[in-house]
Amino acid sequence: MANELRLQVVAEAFKKKPLEVATPAERPSENFGRKVFGRDKMYKYLPKDVYEKMVDVIDNGAQLDRSVADAVATGMIQWAKEHGATHYTHWFQPLTEGTAEKHDSFLEHDGRGGMLEEFSGKLLVQQEPDASSFPSGGIRSTFEARGYSAWDPTSPVFIIDDTLVIPTIFISYSGEALDYKAPLLRALKAVNQAATEVCHYFDPAVKKVTSNLGWEQEYFLVDEGLYAARPDLLLTGRTLMGHDSAKNQQMEDHYFGAIPERVAAFMKDLEMQALELGIPCKTRHNEVAPNQFEVAPIFEDTNLAVDHNMLLMSVMKRVARKHGFRALLHEKPFAGINGSGKHNNWSLSTDTGILLHAPGKTPTENLRFATFIVETLMGVWRHNGLLKASIMSATNAHRLGANEAPPAIISSFLGSQLSELLDHIERADRDDLFRLDRRQGLKLDISEIPEIFIDNTDRNRTSPFAFTGNRFEFRAVGSEANCASAMIALNSAVAEALTDFKRRVDARIPQLEGELAGTGHSATYHAIIDVLRDDIRTCRPIRFDGNGYSDQWVAEAQRRGLDVETSCPKIFDHYLRPESVAMFERLGVMTRKELQARNEVKWETYTKKIQIEARVLGDLSMNHIIPVATRYQNQLLAGVAQMAAVFPADKAERLSERNLRLVEEIAERTAAIESGVEQLVEARRHANKIDDARQRAIAYHDTIEPLFGTIRYQIDKLELITDDSLWPLPKYRELLFIR
Repeated sequence: MANELRLQVVAEAFKKKPLEVATPAERPSENFGRKVFGRDKMYKYLPKDVYEKMVDVIDNGAQLDRSVADAVATGMIQWAKEHGATHYTHWFQPLTEGTAEKHDSFLEHDGRGGMLEEFSGKLLVQQEPDASSFPSGGIRSTFEARGYSAWDPTSPVFIIDDTLVIPTIFISYSGEALDYKAPLLRALKAVNQAATEVCHYFDPAVKKVTSNLGWEQEYFLVDEGLYAARPDLLLTGRTLMGHDSAKNQQMEDHYFGAIPERVAAFMKDLEMQALELGIPCKTRHNEVAPNQFEVAPIFEDTNLAVDHNMLLMSVMKRVARKHGFRALLHEKPFAGINGSGKHNNWSLSTDTGILLHAPGKTPTENLRFATFIVETLMGVWRHNGLLKASIMSATNAHRLGANEAPPAIISSFLGSQLSELLDHIERADRDDLFRLDRRQGLKLDISEIPEIFIDNTDRNRTSPFAFTGNRFEFRAVGSEANCASAMIALNSAVAEALTDFKRRVDARIPQLEGELAGTGHSATYHAIIDVLRDDIRTCRPIRFDGNGYSDQWVAEAQRRGLDVETSCPKIFDHYLRPESVAMFERLGVMTRKELQARNEVKWETYTKKIQIEARVLGDLSMNHIIPVATRYQNQLLAGVAQMAAVFPADKAERLSERNLRLVEEIAERTAAIESGVEQLVEARRHANKIDDARQRAIAYHDTIEPLFGTIRYQIDKLELITDDSLWPLPKYRELLFIR
């Protein structure tokens, strides 16, 4: 029956299907933010003084008092009810990598035997969801269920269906963060403070520095019927077996190709819903692999961008089902073709402009540009292992270093002109960098940055952290990851580098004031140059413009002192290295206890994902693949017997030669699969006895995960020789080409 079901499912998937197309009432720009309680809604529904206080909270981090919260809640529920909302939820990002929500209605007793709809500031600001079943890494016992979700007013409230959704942080009863948002907000505060202080060297009027993020979300679409017929896709998000399709991406015809009609209808619907929720979708296109696509927004504040990405992934899955698809966000759902990433384009901006934008109009602006470039590199150099840990997972490990994505070694590509600029600052005599013009005053000899600087060089797709104009592109982030993980590590590392930079510049200024007295030169600028030169030399090992896929680079990176570890569980160790703990604690981002807890969760999550895959692989092997192969083997043997009954012995033997070869091959391959599954079960049994979460994860990585490939190889060979009408699972040629 399994083969008949597969053929029916394939036939149904290949039928011409009616398009589900939503019709917008307005132009996309007019529809933007319709379901978001943004500033325009606040201005309309809140008293003027409350609106101004809310703007102060959002823009300047002012304290939000309860009276303001009550007034906001009153205006918010009025707006929500006008849009059909009947419930509200605190929406947070626990350590499960997804989002969580508990819906409560607005209904309250009116004291006269009836009901009314109310929403107070108390309910807006804080809730107490049961936290006992969320991973906490040992911060709290299972029986200690108390946890708090607290409103984040910097991320606008929105409506999904009939529910008012309130973005929140999630913390334990004792105050430790149990989510991604709380430490992200702390990291953004740290980089704001450190960067603003450094900006004051160049422009004392700067009031605030904002971390910006523009993510590029890659994903696959498959027909829902075919998806349902693949237990491995259903349970693990990826195919654990499946031979390459004769045609996959080798013709290079899918990338930027014409978008299939059904996919275009899905994209249009997704964009419309995203725009209503305030997600500024800008780009859509076919990606490299068949059935692979991308959506990308306009840059936003990092906190909001993270929320929007988590929201979009949720909306994407829902909209895909409406159109008869399933959206796959696993980094490597199919072997033999490209996997999916989520490039994080990161930058810093002030209330006066972008810090990583060049060329500047003045030498001072160019010096500021060089300063923030170098100190970003310093952060990446000091914490390259931590940055790798921030994007590593059981799923992303399949993609990194696979000649389709950055290698599992963090380095930075700058391009020739920016490299030449930094080399000039480092190598030129300090006095030669400055000159005094009687009419124009001090001039800094690094102002001749070409106007073409923004697009000064070809891109290096093998670089995990490449400078691409006015931003760095962190290319190693996985497609199903929460961007907050990478952004916490990156912004913290840059904040630390900027803080240390300012400390050393301030210490150097008094030494130079006497030396430069009467010269007309600025002790501050000279101090900045001196420290920059030291840092350019120090962080030089992180700069690499070559081929990150080459074997030579691995050896070279190790010689440079970069982390080259490839074991996912061991890479997580970087969170608990003394330098990482010291940085996070000094900046107030996370405590040692919180870091230890997160690592426990990471190790446990890794183990569970590999464990589930092992169980699914064993089940499919023993209950689907081997029975089908054995059935085909019996058919072949029956054919041999029939040949012997009809033809003379010598002719029957000659005619049965192919059948007998196949019978022998099937026997050998099924025996190898059975042996592999037995080894898998035994290795899992042994690993499960290990109490330490880290050691158990390492055992799963070292002894269990490598068996997957051995078993898969035999199954994929069986797929090639088994009668197609018997094969129980949709094949790659059926999964990968949307009709």
